[in-house]
Amino acid sequence: MTAPARPFRVFRTTAFKLALGLLGVFVLTAVFALGYVLWQSNRLIHAQIAETVNTEVQSLSREYEGGGVLRLAQEVEKRGRQPGSFLYLLTAPNGLPIAGNVGDLPPGALDKAGQNEIPYARRGETRRASSLASVRVVLLPNGFRLLVGRDLAERGRFAAVLVRAVFGGTVLIVLLGLAGGLIVAQRVLRRIDIFTDKSRTIMAGDLSGRLPLAGTDDEFDRLAVATNAMLERIEGLMGEVRAVTDNIAHDLKTPLTRLRNNAEEALRTAESPDDYRLALEKVIDESDGMIGIFNAILLIARVEAGMAREIMQPLDAAELVEGMAELYEPVAEEGGVACRVAVQPELRVFGNRELLGQALANLLDNALKYAHVAADGTQGVVSITAERQGEHVLFAVADRGRGIAEADRNRALERFGRLEQSRSLPGSGLGLSLAAAIARLHGGELRLEDNAPGLRAVLVLPATLREDAH
Repeated sequence: MTAPARPFRVFRTTAFKLALGLLGVFVLTAVFALGYVLWQSNRLIHAQIAETVNTEVQSLSREYEGGGVLRLAQEVEKRGRQPGSFLYLLTAPNGLPIAGNVGDLPPGALDKAGQNEIPYARRGETRRASSLASVRVVLLPNGFRLLVGRDLAERGRFAAVLVRAVFGGTVLIVLLGLAGGLIVAQRVLRRIDIFTDKSRTIMAGDLSGRLPLAGTDDEFDRLAVATNAMLERIEGLMGEVRAVTDNIAHDLKTPLTRLRNNAEEALRTAESPDDYRLALEKVIDESDGMIGIFNAILLIARVEAGMAREIMQPLDAAELVEGMAELYEPVAEEGGVACRVAVQPELRVFGNRELLGQALANLLDNALKYAHVAADGTQGVVSITAERQGEHVLFAVADRGRGIAEADRNRALERFGRLEQSRSLPGSGLGLSLAAAIARLHGGELRLEDNAPGLRAVLVLPATLREDAH
């Protein structure tokens, strides 16, 4: 399907539909409010008319009490001839008019006393259906009847004015609401179009592109900030993937070449079963090294996916550190490195014992690898400490080797991040990366600090983590 023509796209936007819905609610509210005003106004006018009619009836009643029917007839005739007067009618007991300005009434209009609305015609006029009056009928002694009323044309005119105001106001509200909805929808659509164009550029492969900010800190700016942070993370991950690919190719090329050369040499020069056995042992050693690399990569992937959270439990940090130090003490002695341990008692963390042990093992392997290269020429020393600082437990492994420059420490935590470009020392560059991934899994971090001289790797973990938080 082809996209709708650009001028009409605004009518399909959520912003315009939302503005239309809000406009409908507002119009209905306005109509009900204005209708209520009209109803109350009609009630007020009707009450005022009834009050003026009652006042006029009381005035004529006083005339009747002072001078009888004759005086009442004179007063009715007098008042009925005045411009814009009330409606008056005085009838005899037989129903014949005596005085007044009313010429025609519906049959039975004078039979019942009280307030009522009836059609009428003034004397000398033809009654029209639209001529209504609010009248009061009074039954006088001896069968005489007095009608006093007020024309309701004023009420009708007022009602017509209010109806026109309601209609005009509603039309104005609808027009202004539609215009406002179109403006808002156009603005939203313009921002969406900018985001869409930039997204197409990013999807085309330009991961450095970012969504623009308007600087208004509205919902679109907040969405753009979150999206840009995600894009930065994706760009970083893609860069890591490229670096890992390059490093895997580099790190596996050498052992694969050695493996092939060993096998080829065995086929060419081996003359006895012992020679073949030696060649196969070399092949197995090289294979074990490559399997170790792949196992480390898979473990990092599992850790970063959080697959070990379900088997976390409270751990004694001091016991864990002392156990790892005891395990690596023979290795340190064999390499001529002094191993020093300082652990605070009663340290507890919540985590996976095997993974935390693996992280400490990686830090110790890295420290022992470089500890013998002491910067000041003295004996290599590796220190292992565990202490509580605030809400965290710090596991620190420090050596007195040549250390890592501050500018290179972030790169050292990347996968295959080997700062020794010649790669003459054993290792795959995955140890620190795995330790950092394990720290993140446990809600902590791995810091690389200057030991002056040497490197101090600090595994920072929360001192208390509720089990249900995982």
